[in-house]
Amino acid sequence: MNLVRLIDYLREHLKTVIRVCYGFLALLVVLDALPFVVDKHHAHTQIEKIPGFWAVFGLVGCIILIVLSKWYGKLGIMQREDYYDE
Repeated sequence: MNLVRLIDYLREHLKTVIRVCYGFLALLVVLDALPFVVDKHHAHTQIEKIPGFWAVFGLVGCIILIVLSKWYGKLGIMQREDYYDE
């Protein structure tokens, strides 16, 4: 029962929850940029020293994977919704 109340509370205060999440993400980017928090001395390439590089790399990779999967599915793998009704 407590979980239901928590979910209802979070839904009622959705804008605040979103702002807190954005603030937390901004804090993580700032912490990643500080050299004494994340040691980038052992990075293999120069691009790895950019703050948030791997997060952006992962996001772009996921977006590309989703777009390619949808495109591939529309080439003929996906069937109509009434395919089995015939």
